[in-house]
Amino acid sequence: MKKGLLCLLLLLTSFYSFAQKKPLVVFVTGDHEYSGEQTLPLIAAELEKNYGIQTKVLKAYPNQNAEKDIPGLESLKDADLAIFYLRWRQLPPEQLALIEDYLKSAKPLMGFRTTTHAFNFPKDHPSARWNAFGEFALNAPPGWGGKAGHTHYGHESTTEVSVIEAAKKHPILRGVAPNFRVSSWLYRLLPDYPTKGSEWLLMGKSINPDKAAIDNPVAYVGTNSYGAKIFTTTLGHPEDFQVESVQRLIINAIHWELGLKVPKKWKGKIDINVPYRGIVK
Repeated sequence: MKKGLLCLLLLLTSFYSFAQKKPLVVFVTGDHEYSGEQTLPLIAAELEKNYGIQTKVLKAYPNQNAEKDIPGLESLKDADLAIFYLRWRQLPPEQLALIEDYLKSAKPLMGFRTTTHAFNFPKDHPSARWNAFGEFALNAPPGWGGKAGHTHYGHESTTEVSVIEAAKKHPILRGVAPNFRVSSWLYRLLPDYPTKGSEWLLMGKSINPDKAAIDNPVAYVGTNSYGAKIFTTTLGHPEDFQVESVQRLIINAIHWELGLKVPKKWKGKIDINVPYRGIVK
């Protein structure tokens, strides 16, 4: 009897430990221009401090301009959610294999802004298919420019963001203002992207564009070609992260992707003050 009781206690203890295990979010950064290696660690710190989520932040080495090395991608094996903020990387096959293994696991995925063109291999390179990462991983155009005409509306512009009426009850939009302004110059995804089946959450209107502009979605969810739940946003200018609605959007999206309840109680605005650096050689 005592032995049976002991086994039951051990089983309950093991179950409790499993139930209490914190989910792991791995951030993968390296974007040349927008300081994702500075803004995303602040989001990670907030998740650790106030939301019971453990995190790991990976950075291009030795700096944001280094296109061929992001140490620590082995962490993706244990990740419950991978968040990418990349631009025009040329990672070696062994590092790409770690990302591919994560994609094939069909675990959730999140991408910021330039991750639509995360890789930039020469056309005849064995890894050139990764140039279309935006399409097969994030339901976005397959790289910058090209037939999709993926572009933006100029560095002197800003973007007016509004909640799409049909999506206003989506849990990711809890606490997000109906309208707000961001510094990101609007990305053009339409008419062919986001891919069919994606649910648009936020629409962007370019203010002071440098060419004829149309409104474009700036945040959406969906299922990618691997069957994974995704959240993609073309926002990501460092000043965007100062906007409380953007902060709430990100924290909400991370919870939603992890299958957790989106917090009803907001822990308060995060202190993020990273200036726009641009591309510095």
